[in-house]
Amino acid sequence: MIELKNVRWAYQEGDTAVIDGLDLRIRRGETVVVCGPSGSGKSSALRLMNGLIPHFHDGKLEGEVRVAGEPITDLAQVGRVTGTVLQHPRRQFFTDTIDTELAFALENFGTPPERIRERVREVVAEFRLGELDGRLRELSGGQQQRVACAAAVTHGPPTLLLDEPTSNLSPQGIADLTAVLRHLRERGTTLVIAEHRLHYLRELADRIVVMQDGRVAKEWSRDEFPRLTEEMMREEGLRSLDAPKRIHVAPASGHGPSVQPAKTRPEDTESTGEAGGATAVAPAAGREAAGGGVVLRGIRCAFRGRPVLDITEAHLPAGVITAVTGPNGAGKTTLARVLAGLQRHSGEVLLDGRTMSRSRRQRETAIVMQDVQRQLFTDSVTAELRLGAVPEQAGHAATVLADLDLDRFDERHPLSLSGGQQQRLVVATARLSGRRVVIFDEPSSGVDRRHLQSMTRTMRDVAEGGAVVLLISHDADLLALAADRELRLRPIR
Repeated sequence: MIELKNVRWAYQEGDTAVIDGLDLRIRRGETVVVCGPSGSGKSSALRLMNGLIPHFHDGKLEGEVRVAGEPITDLAQVGRVTGTVLQHPRRQFFTDTIDTELAFALENFGTPPERIRERVREVVAEFRLGELDGRLRELSGGQQQRVACAAAVTHGPPTLLLDEPTSNLSPQGIADLTAVLRHLRERGTTLVIAEHRLHYLRELADRIVVMQDGRVAKEWSRDEFPRLTEEMMREEGLRSLDAPKRIHVAPASGHGPSVQPAKTRPEDTESTGEAGGATAVAPAAGREAAGGGVVLRGIRCAFRGRPVLDITEAHLPAGVITAVTGPNGAGKTTLARVLAGLQRHSGEVLLDGRTMSRSRRQRETAIVMQDVQRQLFTDSVTAELRLGAVPEQAGHAATVLADLDLDRFDERHPLSLSGGQQQRLVVATARLSGRRVVIFDEPSSGVDRRHLQSMTRTMRDVAEGGAVVLLISHDADLLALAADRELRLRPIR
C-alpha cells in the first residue's frame, strides 16, 4: 500500500536531511505506529506519504515513494487514497463550519450532492459532532481535532495518516478516538499514526516503528509491543505503555459555574503518578507568595450569545504551577486568552491586589500557544530568543537552550525545526520573557519523554522567579511532573 525506498529529504531551510535512508513498507489494512524522539522525522515521513512533500515543501527529495502502487507525482490521486489529520488541525481547515468542512473533499471530487449530504450525516453521527455548536474557529483545540479526524475519513480513503492525533484531546476524547480507529481498522483501513502517547494504541497496533535520525531504528510486532518493559521504553526515549491514572494535587481556590468543585471531580484527569517512569521534578508547593498572584472576579465570556466561561472567583498564586484541566470545550484556552488580555469579558483580573487592564495584561503576560508556529517571527533560533528576552534574563539564553536540547540548532531557521523542537523553542522564549504571568497551553504536543523533564524544569524556573504560571494540559505525564495546584473547569450547560 505504501512503500518508501532509500528516501532522503532535506528542507530548503535546513542544512541537514531530516529523512536519511528511510526504508518502510506498510501493507494494506495494517495499523502502524511511528514513534521516536522529537526531530526523528516522524511528521516528515507522513508528509511523504500524503504528497505534501515535495509538492508543498521546498527541498531536495531522493529515493522512491509509492502510495497504492503509484508514485506521488499526482497529488490529486494521492488525496483520493489518503486522509490526513495534522498535529494542529486549524492548518488543514478550508471552510468555517463543520458541515462544509466535512463536505469539502467530496465536493472537490465531484460527488453528487445527495450523496454528500448523506455521507456528512453519517460522519456527524459516527464522530458525535452534532453536540458541537459554533464556527470552527470558536471550537476548542480538542474539538477542532475531532472535526479534523472526521473530515479526513469522509471521502472514504483506504489510508488514514494521523500526526499526534491526541495532542489536544481529553481522556474522553482519546477514548472516543480509539473507538473510531478500532472501527476503521476492522473495516480494513490502513492506519499510520505518528504518536508520542502510546498507551491507547496497545490493542490497535500491528507494528511499531521507532525512528531515529530520519530512518527506521527498530521495529516491534503486535505480539512484542505489550511485552515491552518500562526500562526498554525509557532506553528508547518513549512514553509509558501503561494507561494513565488520576493525579491528586491540591485544588486551586475557585468557584463558579465553570469551576468543578473538588469534591465532585470525575476521575478522568490523566496521570501515571510516575510521569511515565520519569523522575518527577520537585514541586514548588508551599513557596507561593502570601496573597500574591492573580485573582479573577466575575469573569464571564460568551461567543455569539453562548456562555463559554463563568468564574465567580478564583486565585492563581504566584510561585507555583497551577494546572488548568477539564474536558474539551470547558473554556481552558478562553481563560488563557482572558489572562493574556486577548479576550473580551466582564469582570476583573487583579495582580497582587491591583486591577489589570487588558492592555497591561498584554504587556505582563507571556503565552505558549497550542500552535506555536504562529509565534515564530525571525530567521534563527538565536534571533527568536533575543526578540523576546528581557535584558536581565538574556544571560540565561545559552543555559536554557542547552537544557531544552536546542543549543545545536542555534543558527537554524525556526520553521525548519520539528514540531516538538518548535514547541521547546517557544517555551524557551517564555522562560526568558521576564513576564509576571506565563501561560503554557498544551505545551507538550510533539514532546518526547526526555524533553518532558527539561520542559518541567523550565516551567519550574519561571515559577520560582515569582511568576504566576498556568499549565493547560491533558497530558498525563506532564501533569504528574509539573502540577502543584489544579483548577478544574467544566462546560457550562
